[in-house]
Amino acid sequence: MEASSEADESVSGELVSVAHALSLPAESYGNDPDIEMAWAMRAMQHAEVYYKLISSVDPQFLKLTKVDDQIYSEFREHFKELRIDLLDPEELKSESAKEKWRPFCLKFDGIVEDFNYGTLLRLDCSQGYTEENTIFAPRIQFFAIEIARNREGYNKAVYIGVQDKEGKKGANNRGDNGEEKVADSGEEKEKGVNREGEKEKTDKGGENEKEADKKNQQKQ
Repeated sequence: MEASSEADESVSGELVSVAHALSLPAESYGNDPDIEMAWAMRAMQHAEVYYKLISSVDPQFLKLTKVDDQIYSEFREHFKELRIDLLDPEELKSESAKEKWRPFCLKFDGIVEDFNYGTLLRLDCSQGYTEENTIFAPRIQFFAIEIARNREGYNKAVYIGVQDKEGKKGANNRGDNGEEKVADSGEEKEKGVNREGEKEKTDKGGENEKEADKKNQQKQ
């Protein structure tokens, strides 16, 4: 239990520190392309860290905020039927969807730090942060959907996929080393046989020379 608690604190702490990377909401930047690019890069940094977390730790045990339980219960109370494994952008971005999400998001003003800051959200939770699979969303929306994905087991596909790949790499590396060792062992055996053969020939040659010397002495 203590190890699990320490892991939760470490994960939560890392997410909180990354959360500060998004210093302002996207709309605060106006139309300045340089500032918008800097903001987008920070959002991507946050996304990359989060994806590494769900790839290396079983997402079911992750704690993203201090109020995960409240976020999850409120989310499922307001959005019982919302499909979260494969999001429909219209369920987040249409005018009717925004009206539905607004009361939920405002509940966490002052509870979740930077609750309305722009964050990258994956549409298909089994895939990574690609251009086609990513949309911008307020941070509280990100937390609500990702906490639900973690608790309901949808993000486990990412974790299992990455772990399987790493396992196969490890097995391949061990296999390559084994083949090298077998090859080395075969070479050593062959060298040993050759050395024995050469020694045997040398010994026989010496014996033959001795026999010839004896015969010569007897003739004399």
